[in-house]
Amino acid sequence: MATYQEYMQANEDRDGVRLSWNVWPSSRLEATRMVVPLGAFYTPLKERPDLPPIQYDPVLCARQSCKAILNPMCQVDFRAKLWVCNFCFNRNTFPPQYAAISEQNQPAELIPQFSTLEYTITRAPTLPPVFLYAVDTCMEEDELGALKESLQMSLSLLPPNALIGLITFGKMVQVHELGCEGIAKSYVFRGTKDYSAKQVQDMLGIGRGPNTGGGAPAGPPGGPRPGQPGVMQPTPTPPANKFLQPVAKCDMSLTDLLGELQRDPWPVNQGKRPLRSSGVAMSIAVGLLEASYPNCGARVMMFVGGACSQGPGQVVNDELKFPIRSHHDIEKDNAKYMKKAIKHFEALANRAATNGHAIDIYSCALDQTGLMEMKACCNYTGGHMVMGDSFNSSLFKQTFQRVFVKDANDHFKMAFNATLEVKCSRELKIQGAIGACYSAQRKDSTVSEMEVGLGGTTAWKFCTLGPNTTTAVFFEVVNQHGAPIPQGGRGCIQFITQYQHASGQRRVRVTTLARNWADPTSALQHIQASFDQECAAVLMGRMAVWRADNQDEGPDVLRWVDRMLIRLCQKFGEYHKDDTNSFRLPDNFTLYPQFMFHLRRSQFLQVFNNSPDETSFYRACLYREDMNQCLIMIQPLLYAYTFNGPPVPVLLDTSSIQPDRILLMDTFFQLLIFHGEYENFKQLLEAPVADTTEILQTRFPVPRYISTEQGGSQARFLLCKVNPSQTHNNAMYGGDSGAPVLTDDVSLQVFMEHLKKLSVSSQA
Repeated sequence: MATYQEYMQANEDRDGVRLSWNVWPSSRLEATRMVVPLGAFYTPLKERPDLPPIQYDPVLCARQSCKAILNPMCQVDFRAKLWVCNFCFNRNTFPPQYAAISEQNQPAELIPQFSTLEYTITRAPTLPPVFLYAVDTCMEEDELGALKESLQMSLSLLPPNALIGLITFGKMVQVHELGCEGIAKSYVFRGTKDYSAKQVQDMLGIGRGPNTGGGAPAGPPGGPRPGQPGVMQPTPTPPANKFLQPVAKCDMSLTDLLGELQRDPWPVNQGKRPLRSSGVAMSIAVGLLEASYPNCGARVMMFVGGACSQGPGQVVNDELKFPIRSHHDIEKDNAKYMKKAIKHFEALANRAATNGHAIDIYSCALDQTGLMEMKACCNYTGGHMVMGDSFNSSLFKQTFQRVFVKDANDHFKMAFNATLEVKCSRELKIQGAIGACYSAQRKDSTVSEMEVGLGGTTAWKFCTLGPNTTTAVFFEVVNQHGAPIPQGGRGCIQFITQYQHASGQRRVRVTTLARNWADPTSALQHIQASFDQECAAVLMGRMAVWRADNQDEGPDVLRWVDRMLIRLCQKFGEYHKDDTNSFRLPDNFTLYPQFMFHLRRSQFLQVFNNSPDETSFYRACLYREDMNQCLIMIQPLLYAYTFNGPPVPVLLDTSSIQPDRILLMDTFFQLLIFHGEYENFKQLLEAPVADTTEILQTRFPVPRYISTEQGGSQARFLLCKVNPSQTHNNAMYGGDSGAPVLTDDVSLQVFMEHLKKLSVSSQA
């Protein structure tokens, strides 16, 4: 029998799923007593080289209110050619093309190792992806020059049939025509005016007749949706308009056009900021795409080098003596432009997400650019949010290049215009999802009234997906106490992801999983043994950040995290009342308090020393990365390199900082090499650098690389992350107890003592 750890790892490798509980409590009352909710991390595009290519439509349950997809957990009568849906128990007949099936001749969808399958819908139209660049021109010459080079480089990475468009903005916004040879033409919009979608379409002359707008939207499996104009055949590409042209056709002229881009010509007086119309540029980009290619895969890629200083979406005025808002200003309600700007960008994000269009924001500047106000554009549409100091840095250049990374078949590893739908057994209901997604507003009887994250729906839109994009879905057990589930009963969940593949094909990926029910009154140890503390820690992390972003003040969120942790320890710890020394947690719970300790100290919940833009960037990454990467963000990894053998993971603690070892810390956002006090370990120095290079080559966005030494100014990045077991208050200088940290934060040891005290207290 494999251990639970191996079982969980095998499921993650096969299906891209991790669950907080792998045996489920059989009633609503018992489930609430488990403290950590029943939740799943799901990675829809988990890379699986062994998936068989299936070129036909999936078989759906015939019941209108169900429509679950045939899977290995269904009961099959091979003689009668019937299958019973494992969600609604409806008896379905197999379609005629399955006439030859038998126990010896089973289709892939009934074979247990294919609990995840991907179908290619051959009848759906093939659509090229659309890329619309929106480029800020209010930058220094060298910054703009570096950005232009990166943009020109990206053209060579796009497939020839991809459609491309260009918008530039400064005080005015220009939409460039790409169809005309030898003469540069552009349509100019005022940067202070709020243009409606209709005005943008009328002024650009798009989206009115059948030949000016976009191709037919990609339909769901089963052909076109009713009421849509004639769906095109798979071969021709959708009609382009003069602002969005196939790369093959306008590659040369666009390269020239980018090369000739000048800084914004409007003069900027001493003590003033340049007038920058980011809000109007975004509005025109969203309007251009929704008129041309509604419900097709597209992305707006916006490059900003400063804050929006005029018009809709403005976050700061043009006087340099007034700095952009800080967390302190927001707390004191002293952020004059914030609410209006957030409203503007949220409205645009809603429109883009409804049409399946992703918005990426690449923000490179030494000061804030208003990412906090614009965050909905990335978080609703799943687009990338990248933050750097300069477009000239390798951090930006490599990250931008990595956006266009390709698989073995030379297709982008990005999917477009996806919808994730969740089906579940009748003992469960769906509470909601937390991720970089948008509600698809689909309601049925499986929607729970208790909402977590984006609730009130059974499906979510993901305008773009990558191999790591992971969403957290939360479930409520609704089976009543005293209505027993038959012994050996199993609950099922099915994830159905429809998306536009980078090749333009429509695909459907289906993952179905089942877990046993158990009655906690008699089988609590089974449920307890099935707890996945890593998954639970990241689920709670996402819930805490969602609360911090949408509901509660910072201190309230920390109190909620503490309360949940104490309740979990009271439920699963073994102890005698009021005796802290007797407190013990089961082995698979022991790391959980430590994760919560680091979550409380993390930049996700502690905003001190971070700008609102940085906080928004960090939280955006936690919403979209897979579980293992999110765990690194919450509790960074620390490796020690010594002469005594290969590198070993060490405690994230001040005691690990020793003069005779080199440390490598990975916080996801930064890779930091910390030399001891001796600088002359030449071979020893090379090992962490090689390991760092390996991580730098794969991670997105590319992390900041820092090399520092004891007493160096950059050492603060390590010292603020380690558990301060040695501080200036209790340190014995010298000796091998590690390096003291100047802080008044409590250490993990003190935190654990308090936790034990509160957990065993008879007052609790």
